[in-house]
Amino acid sequence: MSLQCGIVGLPNVGKSTLFNCLSNAKAQAANFPFCTIEPNVGVITVPDERLNKLAELVHPQKIVPTTVEIVDIAGLVKGASQGEGLGNKFLANIRETDAILHVLRCFDDENVTHVDGSVNPVRDKEIIDCELQLKDLETIESRINKVQKQAQTGGDKQAKLQWGVFLKYKEALQQGKAARTVHLETKDEQKAAHDLFLLTNKPVLYVCNVDEASAVSGNQYTETVREAIREEGAGLLIVAAKIESEIAEFETYDERELFLSELGLAESGVNRLIKAAYQLLNLETFLTAGPQEVRAWTYRKGSKAPQCAGVIHTDFEKGFIRAEVIKYDDYTALGSETACKEAGKMNVEGKEYIVQDGDIMHFRFNV
Repeated sequence: MSLQCGIVGLPNVGKSTLFNCLSNAKAQAANFPFCTIEPNVGVITVPDERLNKLAELVHPQKIVPTTVEIVDIAGLVKGASQGEGLGNKFLANIRETDAILHVLRCFDDENVTHVDGSVNPVRDKEIIDCELQLKDLETIESRINKVQKQAQTGGDKQAKLQWGVFLKYKEALQQGKAARTVHLETKDEQKAAHDLFLLTNKPVLYVCNVDEASAVSGNQYTETVREAIREEGAGLLIVAAKIESEIAEFETYDERELFLSELGLAESGVNRLIKAAYQLLNLETFLTAGPQEVRAWTYRKGSKAPQCAGVIHTDFEKGFIRAEVIKYDDYTALGSETACKEAGKMNVEGKEYIVQDGDIMHFRFNV
């Protein structure tokens, strides 16, 4: 399941620094706009402490975590929707991603220039929001022009349905709201909107890039962002990218943990960001555990057992018979699959079972 989060923001807010911390890729992190022209893609391991715990019990030959792709997209500027800077190319790169990590500069540093001359994360957010909304409005108006005549004068029910949906989006966008704020009441309306691929319909996590002193609790800039996004239904994460780049240089786990402890951080910002990106994509993890491997598998939240079986192999879904499920807490408490069976903690589930995050699964199938 190849799903992508795109890192966006104005130039010089710390996107490439953060990307380098995430992926250990060497995207150029320079103090001038447009140093990232082609999007850099990193395949990021999703931290999951449960895998290590299971490995201690099972002693597998290998551990296989799940991953998510992060795309470092070059800095947008005002006018990008009309092609300013390298706008059209950047907007096309955003369109290809499944979710957006919107990095905002929330630190003062006279040595790092700001493209607009001063630090104001809410203004920066609104600049990019506006450019994405303008591009979406262009898309919607084009679609309206295609169906309006059929919807108003013909008997085409589908065209009328689409026209109504498009008008809802147009009204919201003209009011400066994101497409994701539009409520579609029926499945038919949702289906009509499915192939629009609107930029502002993507889930968003705002990443506030702060200085070291603000790494734990944020600062006045992060509070203004929190207030500005209160009605958006978007997430907010505080990360000190400069510190994260220092953490990445430590060679051992113990050194990293000691450094985090000294800063008062329970977990690195990079780990928190990767987990948040995973959740942003509406993803969860089921696990398999055996002598060959302990492995995490990615699935869409709300998926049923046969669909999750298909994540491992399409034949598992086609020939699905049943799933044997052990809850992670039961497995780690009792120590083995055999002990769970004997204690009655292995459940046999059918086709309607909705898989839960952390379920340890074994599928029975026949093809």
